[in-house]
Amino acid sequence: MSDNRTVVQVLDGSRIWPPPIWIMRQAGRYLPEYRQIRSTVSSFLELCYTPDLAVEVSLQPIRRYGFDAAILFSDILVIPDALGQQVEFESGQGPRLEPIDLAQLPDYDKDQVINHLSPVMETVSRLRTELPDETTLLGFCGAPWTVATYMIAGRGTPDQAPARLASLRDPSGFAQLIDLITDASIDYLIAQLKAGADAVQVFDTWAGVLSPGDFRRWSIAPMKKIVAGVRAEIPEARFIGFPKGANLNLADYVAETEVNGIGLDWSVPHDWARQTLQPTTAVQGNLDPMRLIAGGKALDAAIDTTLEGLGEGRLIFNLGHGITPETPVDHVAQLVQRVRAS
Repeated sequence: MSDNRTVVQVLDGSRIWPPPIWIMRQAGRYLPEYRQIRSTVSSFLELCYTPDLAVEVSLQPIRRYGFDAAILFSDILVIPDALGQQVEFESGQGPRLEPIDLAQLPDYDKDQVINHLSPVMETVSRLRTELPDETTLLGFCGAPWTVATYMIAGRGTPDQAPARLASLRDPSGFAQLIDLITDASIDYLIAQLKAGADAVQVFDTWAGVLSPGDFRRWSIAPMKKIVAGVRAEIPEARFIGFPKGANLNLADYVAETEVNGIGLDWSVPHDWARQTLQPTTAVQGNLDPMRLIAGGKALDAAIDTTLEGLGEGRLIFNLGHGITPETPVDHVAQLVQRVRAS
């Protein structure tokens, strides 16, 4: 692997200035070139499973902005799809799944999962060949808790009540579902790393709805198992964890999972992150995506605040969540220019 990939260097322990930058959902609906590609396929999953198109979409933000990392274009719900659950994406409505029955969970079949996801690994392999040598390639998956919320409810919900109730009413069955997703995630991430990913990010988008005890059981424990399981086969595997909304629980998450980097949403105070997290791990984030939509002085001020608050330690500049479709492309250029000029 090239030694000039700055995101890798930060994850491995170096402070780089200006900090490397990429943004979550950087390949997506805010880009006109993405919307053109999306219009050529009948479904979102078809786009994810067609390497020619997934490679092109993954490369689009690198060509336009020169980000320091490219992230595989896919979706967290390819795991339930590979496990045999019916998954569809309705335009304007988001994902729709056939809700899973905890009493009738399938047995885990590694070959089934990896064979189903083989187009994703082809995309990873081709991306590593086509990306600039200095650009870090990130793979990813959804965290077991977050994936489980969709598998149980059949869709996204405001407070994830269906999954929370399932975990309380049938903790044994819910634990089996978490284990099923965890096992699939381990094999999926190993395959991505072997295909050419430099590091992987695990998105726990709905971690913030969990109580401290449930966060430890359903977020920290599965992530710890994923990291250990992947590193049992690839000892040098690099991880970025992103348990959105975890706040004060982030310290325990970092200590127990042994991730190389931790994603911060915009609610995390910089002084706390600097004192509590950065001495032991890289931090990633944490610009409010609304600031990116606003642009102008509001954006510049927020960029400067993040750089000043977290720049003394290891920092990968990013948003506190994914970029939204209504974001002007010129505002992203403003962001990159200001970070690079710092």
